[in-house]
Amino acid sequence: QVALLESGGGSVQAGGSLRLSCTAAGLTSNNCGVDWYRGPTMKRREWVSGISGDGSTDYADSVKGRFTISTDKAKDTVYLQMNSLKPEDTALYSCKASGLLCAYYYGQGTQVTVSS
Repeated sequence: QVALLESGGGSVQAGGSLRLSCTAAGLTSNNCGVDWYRGPTMKRREWVSGISGDGSTDYADSVKGRFTISTDKAKDTVYLQMNSLKPEDTALYSCKASGLLCAYYYGQGTQVTVSS
């Protein structure tokens, strides 16, 4: 097993944008579903967005219209494009994979901080 690697977080002002990445060997080539969460720990996290192996996407109401999830199969990477960021989007963002050949260790997450 390998670990998921999240990156792309940072500090931005309200209204700004960031693009998060979640990558691991085989992540998209194995048609894994990938979900993004945010929160300090695995038990205290909020689901943000998800993309299935067939490309279907879904979003939490709080981010709908502002965030976009997508994949780059050539890079085995799932992106979360975050626009019009708000202070309440501040959190540790982490990704989770699901599917038959998709057993990955959790990564460290990537911190997003939005200042007003």
